[in-house]
Amino acid sequence: MSRGAAFMCMSLLLLAAQNVAAQEPAAPLKQNWFDDPFFQVSAGLPACAMPEGPFYTAEERRAQTHSRLERGTSCWLAGQCTDSNAYRYDKPLAPKVRAALSAVPGVQKASVWVMIQRRWVYLQGCVPSAAVARKLERAARAVPDVETVVADLMVGTRGKPPYPVAGR
Repeated sequence: MSRGAAFMCMSLLLLAAQNVAAQEPAAPLKQNWFDDPFFQVSAGLPACAMPEGPFYTAEERRAQTHSRLERGTSCWLAGQCTDSNAYRYDKPLAPKVRAALSAVPGVQKASVWVMIQRRWVYLQGCVPSAAVARKLERAARAVPDVETVVADLMVGTRGKPPYPVAGR
């Protein structure tokens, strides 16, 4: 290789290295570390923003671990759970909640996601009317072993969602 060609290769390598260094760092990887149930019940309003769900960075996971253990155990100590970990109810609860919500009239015209953590059911997404939102909340509350329902639903798809959005 000639001296000129070697210089050109070296220059290109340095330029490429500077370009890589100038790029913004990639966002930390988020995942469902605790395997919390998270699913979509309907997709009738495609413009509805998808919730972030139970996806956390490794740092967020470390921060949540202690409080999750504490909340799970306190349920048992208070006599509200027969299991010493309130989060163990969540997976068996998920298909029951899905079935109850899928049976709500009008749900197919909505875009609704569900997240379940320690017997708390979070309803997130967009509904065509406040009446559908109330029906979904009642249906989730009626499922045995559901302790609390948090309805973070918005009517329509305009405006800022009342829940954390995926990808932000």
